[in-house]
Amino acid sequence: MTKKQISVAGRIWIELEGENFLGSGRVELLEKIESLGSLRKAAISMGLSYRKAYYSIRSMNELSPMPLVEFVQGGKGGGCATLTKTGRQFVLKYKQISQEFVIFLTKHSSEF
Repeated sequence: MTKKQISVAGRIWIELEGENFLGSGRVELLEKIESLGSLRKAAISMGLSYRKAYYSIRSMNELSPMPLVEFVQGGKGGGCATLTKTGRQFVLKYKQISQEFVIFLTKHSSEF
């Protein structure tokens, strides 16, 4: 009989006030905003509609004690979006927790 590969899998998301606040997709969106300086460009690069990306950011900003993203209204050259210090801290903390979670999953997968 061939030995079957068993692994432990899972996903991490952060909840605030019982609502989904931050997960891998939202972290990716925040990182794209940071690198591209624009919510529209970030949404396009991820294959998201602007509306979905905007509502994700709006939800996070409303749930968070401090906004994660600040918007500057566009003029002739268009507007921009930037991560706040709080936004960058949440991204870093999420990534740290995710790395620890991968270690946990790997450790427990080897137990089978």
